[in-house]
Amino acid sequence: MAFAVIRVRGHINIKKDIEDTMTLLRLNRVNHCVVIPQNDVYKGMLQKAKDFITWGEVSDEMLAKMIQSRGRLVGDKIIDDAYVAENTPYQSVDAFAKGVVADEVKYADLKEVKPLFRLHPPRQGYEAVKKDFKTHGSLGYRGEKINALIERML
Repeated sequence: MAFAVIRVRGHINIKKDIEDTMTLLRLNRVNHCVVIPQNDVYKGMLQKAKDFITWGEVSDEMLAKMIQSRGRLVGDKIIDDAYVAENTPYQSVDAFAKGVVADEVKYADLKEVKPLFRLHPPRQGYEAVKKDFKTHGSLGYRGEKINALIERML
């Protein structure tokens, strides 16, 4: 499985070590999203920055939709099936997204791809940016419900 991680809060009043973790995750601005593999190293980083981000398991359909609509190459070019077929062993964006979710390949391994997604703010806003998801907020782990948030941000 792969995690989709979205930065919810800004950089005011953030500790240096948490800001460094966010930089390593490539989450430098609010509403930026990255797709990372699910392993112990990244889980530790997510726990360190849990008061500023939200994450969950992204589905392959949502990842394919996100790559087609918000994924960009260097020079602000869009990613289509022809480019994926030319630069990867996969023949379409959907097959590439399934490979990313199954941890067969990383999204950032695609040649000349920008490794993050710049999303819109969610329609109807975040729930609460200072509360975790369990207490009806927006922060922390949200499991499969990250797909609904991403849908509102596309």
